[in-house]
Amino acid sequence: MFPLKDDNPTYHTPYVTIALIVLNVLVFLYEFAQGSQSQAVVMKFGLVPYELTKGAELTPQFAFPTTLTIFTSMFLHGGWMHLGGNMLYLWIFGNNVEDVLRPIPFIVFYLLSGVAAALLFVATGPSTQVPLVGASGAISGVLGAYVVRWPKARVMTLIFLFWFIRIIWIPAVVVLGLWFVMQLFFSLPSIGTASQGGVAYMAHVGGFVFGGGCALLFKRLFQGEFDYA
Repeated sequence: MFPLKDDNPTYHTPYVTIALIVLNVLVFLYEFAQGSQSQAVVMKFGLVPYELTKGAELTPQFAFPTTLTIFTSMFLHGGWMHLGGNMLYLWIFGNNVEDVLRPIPFIVFYLLSGVAAALLFVATGPSTQVPLVGASGAISGVLGAYVVRWPKARVMTLIFLFWFIRIIWIPAVVVLGLWFVMQLFFSLPSIGTASQGGVAYMAHVGGFVFGGGCALLFKRLFQGEFDYA
C-alpha cells in the first residue's frame, strides 16, 4: 500500500512541514553535488551506532561530534526514492499534526521523534558500523501521532499486488496500522545484531511508538486545545 493523500483538512499553512521538506531536499542536492565524495558526507554526518556506544571514531578523516549526528542524520538520504517517499509521507500526514500542535511544538515533537527512533536503533544494534540516515524515524513519529489523533481519516491509497492495481480510500488506522505491523515484523530479526545496511525498520518502530505515545499522553495538546496566538 502506498498513500497518495488524505481527506483531512488543515486550517493553517504548514510552514514547518514545508520548511522541513525544502531543507531535506536541499541537503540531498548537496549530497548529490558531491559526486564520488557523497559517501564522505554520509560517513561524517550519518549516525553510526558503534561510534556512539563505543566512543570510537571509525573514520577519523571525517570526524564530527557523534552525539550531533543523531540530529544531522535526520536530514540525509540514500537516494531519490528514499527522499521522495519520506517527503510524501511527511507532507500527507505532517501538515495535520503541525496544524494542531502549531509550528514551535511541532518542530520540537518532530526532532524528539527522530531522537527516539535513533536511540532505539542504536540500543538494538549497538555494534552496527553502517550509518543511519534518513528522516523516516522522525516522520514515523508523525505517523504514530496521526493515527492516534485521526484514526478514521480516509487516505487515498495505491494498492498493487502483481496484476491487481487499485486506488481506494482506506481509514488511516488501517493504512498506518498495517505499515507499523510490517515495520515491527521486519525489525525483529535485527534485534541484537549489527545491521549490514538496508531499511532501518527498528528506527521506524521507535519513532512510531514515541509519536503515538505522545499523542496519547498529551491528548489536549494533540487535540489543538491550546492557543499559541
